[in-house]
Order: sequence, then structure tokens, then C-alpha cells
Amino acid sequence: MSRLNPGAALTGARVVCGAIGIFLVAAGLPALGQKPAVQTLRIVGGGMPIRVAQMNGILAKYGIEVQTTAMNSSEVMRADLADGKEDIAESGLDNGIAMAANGVADVIVVAGSGYADQELVAQPGIKSAADLRGKVLIVDATNTQNALMLKKILLLSGLREMADYKFVSGYTNRFAQMQAHKEYAAGMLGSTQARQAERQGFVSLGSSAKLIGPLFSNGTFVRRQWAAEHADVLVRYLAATIEAQRWIMSPANKAKVMEMMAGTGAARLPDDLLAKAYEAQMSGPGQPGALSKDLQFDVEAFKNFLKLRAEVERSWGGKPPAAEKLYDLSYYRKALAMVNK
Repeated sequence: MSRLNPGAALTGARVVCGAIGIFLVAAGLPALGQKPAVQTLRIVGGGMPIRVAQMNGILAKYGIEVQTTAMNSSEVMRADLADGKEDIAESGLDNGIAMAANGVADVIVVAGSGYADQELVAQPGIKSAADLRGKVLIVDATNTQNALMLKKILLLSGLREMADYKFVSGYTNRFAQMQAHKEYAAGMLGSTQARQAERQGFVSLGSSAKLIGPLFSNGTFVRRQWAAEHADVLVRYLAATIEAQRWIMSPANKAKVMEMMAGTGAARLPDDLLAKAYEAQMSGPGQPGALSKDLQFDVEAFKNFLKLRAEVERSWGGKPPAAEKLYDLSYYRKALAMVNK
């Protein structure tokens, strides 16, 4: 039996490896062991997963850099995403639903991050939602999740939609505006901010969870065409944020997470509110303010939002569409497999 010449064996290995490399390049895939080229994504909105992913080098691990833009108003965010000025939105999912329903852009939800914990908070002296008749109410936009929840609560209290009250819109920090403008009688606030407001004499008139039911409110959405054209980088971005969400929800990181939630200076949360806010985020699926494990998408709670929009805003002729027309979890599933491998 003849022996293979070592030099010939090495040459053959080089040929095989070279062929593999050519195949991977031709397929648009990185060569074995090669890190993906760093790509920059423009993100509007955001949250703790992005901060954690940056802080812990998780974005860099997946070859991602981000340029983040604060969401000053829902209208601006939606316009910028539709125009391609932003690549990805991390925000209230109903912003994306509104874009699709109104024909602004063909938008899809690709991941979820948490459940609504909104409360209707009013100026001192107001005792019920019925007392808001004839008042001016503050919302971020007139046809997205906070406004829809508010309209529904007011309908349940006997107020005619946009006839027994007026909206002023364009503000994300609604509590600051309510403090500055006493004529803004009420607005929807997150539960932690609602507790802060109560300590200053404002009144909580009820929560969306109790009055409407569990709503899957926050997550990631993109233009469908952009996702198809940038599938690789979208999957890597989602993998990074899934990994960051795991870090956030790990009990081992509780102290660090609470410190990130606390804020600084005069805006720092009191310890008791901070503890309650953390407990709410870790409370489990369907609970007000709870984070979604691994950014899992809760289809049933998402359908509740579609029903709410159809009923209150009369989108789609008053009948919600099939939910799967508005989300695509194929990118998420690939990202989760990437994290788990």
C-alpha cells in the first residue's frame, strides 16, 4: 500500500479549504472562523437591551454598531422609519401597526420586548375618568397605543370619542408636560411614573391591564423590504438583543440592572419604587410591565392590540386583519438559534 506524500496532502487540504472559502463567499457567507464585517444600524427609540448590548460588548461580538436616535414623538419616528432615515424602531408596537394600517409603510414586527403597564393619570382633584368630560388630554400621537388605550377607557366611562374631550399630541414625556401645563387634565403614564406622579398629588384613575386586558406593547419593527434586503445584519442584531435581554433578566445581574433603571440626580427613583419597577419587569408573561423572556413574541397579546385598534380607531374597516400579516418571526427564530448554538 502506498503512502500519501505529506506535501501532496497539504496541497490537497489547501485546495479543499480554498474551495470552501470560494463557496462561502459566493453564498454571501463569512468564511469559517471569520467574524462578520462590522455594520452600523440606525436605531430610533431603544431601551435597556441596546444599552446592555453596547456596554457588555455584545453588539461588537455580532459585528454590529448602532447610531441611536431618541424618539421625540411618534409622528417623527414613523416618518423617519418610512423615509429610510432609520433602519430599526425599538418602540411601542402600535406605532408600527399604525404605519401599516394607514398605508404609511409596509412594516413588520420582528420581536417583542414587553407588556403594557400604562395608567390613566390625572391632575389633582379629578376623581374619575368621567370627570374628564370637556378636558384637554395629552398623548404622544392621536392614533397609537397610549391614545387608543385612553380612548377605550373613556368610552367605558361614557365619554364620546373626540367629542367630549380634546387631545394635544406630540409629547413622549407627558408627565413633564402635565406638570408644566395644568390645563392638560390627564394622560397615560407608565406605572412607575404614575407612582411618582401620585407622590406629587396627581391621581391614578386606573390601569390599562385591569380595564382592557394584557397588551403586548413594546418591541422591534422594520420595513418589510429593508428586512428582506438586510436579513443577515437584522438576524445578528436580534441575536445581540436576545443575549442582552437574558443578561437583564438573570438574577445574578439584579443589582446592576436596578442601578441602570434608577436614573441619576433629581430624576433618580426612590428605592421603594425602584424595587417595585424591577419586580414588575420580572413578573412573567402577561403581567403589566413584564419583560418578555428572550424577546419572545406573544401573539395573543398582540392580537389584543389589533382588536383595540380596529374597535377604537376603526382601522381595517373595524375588523382586525390576520395577525401574521403584521409580523414575521423568521428573523427572530434564526437569531435565537444563533444565540443557542
